[in-house]
Amino acid sequence: MLKQRIQDDMKTAMKAGDKVRLGVIRLILAAIKQREIDERIELDNTQIWTVLDKMLKQRRDSITQFAAAKREDLAEIERFEATVIQSYLPMPLTEAEIAELLDIAITATSATAMNDMGKVMNIVRPQVQGRAEMGAVSALIKQRLSS
Repeated sequence: MLKQRIQDDMKTAMKAGDKVRLGVIRLILAAIKQREIDERIELDNTQIWTVLDKMLKQRRDSITQFAAAKREDLAEIERFEATVIQSYLPMPLTEAEIAELLDIAITATSATAMNDMGKVMNIVRPQVQGRAEMGAVSALIKQRLSS
């Protein structure tokens, strides 16, 4: 289970004295635990990927903002955190794999217009969660449905 792997990595980072990595792993575990407490459930891998995906998006936004403010020191910290978070997500999908998933979902829902986007997203989201940036996937769906 992914949660166990993260906990094991935390122990390894503690033993190695890697305080920076340990801090990021603790942030990850805190976010997972918070969601488990809020929803009173035990998260499975897919739900943990959702948490990690959200954390990764936050880091990417921060990197953009820090770079725009010419704060490369802070952007570098966020890049490291993003790298650690990314290591727990599954391998990213290629553009061809995303296109294939979109084709299947559009065909399955008989989507022809923008008002069908929700139907397509409901099918695609679980398959790409943590493996592709949802904003980019959403843009591709809009592009296909508006054509």
